[in-house]
Amino acid sequence: MDNKRPVFVITGFLGSGKTTLLNQLVNHAEMKDTAVIINEFGEVGIDHLLIESSFEDAVLLKNGCLCCTIRGDLLDTLETLASRQEQGDIPSFSRVVIETTGLADPAPILQTLMQDPVITARYRLSSIVTTIDTVNGSAQLRDNPEAVKQAAIADLLLLTKTDITDEQNVTNLTGELN
Repeated sequence: MDNKRPVFVITGFLGSGKTTLLNQLVNHAEMKDTAVIINEFGEVGIDHLLIESSFEDAVLLKNGCLCCTIRGDLLDTLETLASRQEQGDIPSFSRVVIETTGLADPAPILQTLMQDPVITARYRLSSIVTTIDTVNGSAQLRDNPEAVKQAAIADLLLLTKTDITDEQNVTNLTGELN
């Protein structure tokens, strides 16, 4: 039996809906034992979830999720989370969700998750979700190599903002992604 915690990576270019997706996910009861790692804590609107308690670089939300910022690098953050949980300093968590910055090249993150022996002893990469903005996605893919890399490594491409664009944009973008 695999006792390693699954890690889910949410990536996508600036403004593509990563934080909106993350906020929707942490509102589900099934996500209560999740550690959420985000690059910039201020970007995630968690006020409506009400903070139960806070401690160094992390907050415990009333829904049971644990949110923390990346301090230093991902390796340090994941090591710190595991050791603090083992010492009883933070609640137990069964999975990790990482939200990258919009300009992130996901390759170094994936390399850390899949190859670092300290990380692979406790965690396993489960899946990568890339959000793509249907209003601006074509231009972002054309003009930003990071957006192409984010789309290329995805297990799941999630098209966002389909409610504020026309069907032809969605069709064109879908064709570009295939």
